[in-house]
Amino acid sequence: MADFRKSRGRRPYGQRDQKKDQYRTNERIRVHEVRVVFENEEPRVMDTRDALRLAQDKGLDLVEISPKAVPPVAKIIDYSKFLYQQKKRQKEQKQNQVKVVLKEIRFGPQTDEHDYNFKLRHAEGFLKEGDKVKAYVFFKGRSILFKEQGELLLLRFANDLEEIAKVDKLPVLEGKRMSIFLSPKKKKTEVKKKSGTPSNDSLQTREERRAERQAAKAAKDKALTDKNEEGNSENKDSED
Repeated sequence: MADFRKSRGRRPYGQRDQKKDQYRTNERIRVHEVRVVFENEEPRVMDTRDALRLAQDKGLDLVEISPKAVPPVAKIIDYSKFLYQQKKRQKEQKQNQVKVVLKEIRFGPQTDEHDYNFKLRHAEGFLKEGDKVKAYVFFKGRSILFKEQGELLLLRFANDLEEIAKVDKLPVLEGKRMSIFLSPKKKKTEVKKKSGTPSNDSLQTREERRAERQAAKAAKDKALTDKNEEGNSENKDSED
């Protein structure tokens, strides 16, 4: 008889180590040579077996972080610790993500001044808290005849909030509703702070870029050294 019992939420085999298998490590690196990036030394092109032996002597792992480079770029690190730090960073980024809330404010085509100012203050509060605002005029029955008046009201609403809000979408009539969308303006201090923070690129991407920059610098320095040595050799030949 077939067993129809549930697996109690266990992940299928093969998915458990998917995160670990995103990089080639140690004996899984099949290329003949790699460019090894060190913390306090210049990158060196090494035979993969020698690089692996060096990693084993240090009790660490040889991790291929940029497989598309020529030769591939690798780093000698504690792979388990590397994955833990990556997971921790992704968790922190997820926690720091700002949840955008859309607040709605309803008007009638003939909203009086007191009601308008009351709702205007509410919108100011929402925007200062970082929420977006959708303001709309609801036309009931024959009040659709006053759609131009509703549009003017929404444009006035956006104009009164221009110091703290920007217009995402101008007034649009959809059925019996005419809506306008506003979002809070970013303060200068927030923009400056944001520009100073690191991007949300994954740790993998940043490591790859760093390794590729170091590898490119090493290749450039080597080419310059070879060129200088070739020039010195030619000068010596001409003197002879």
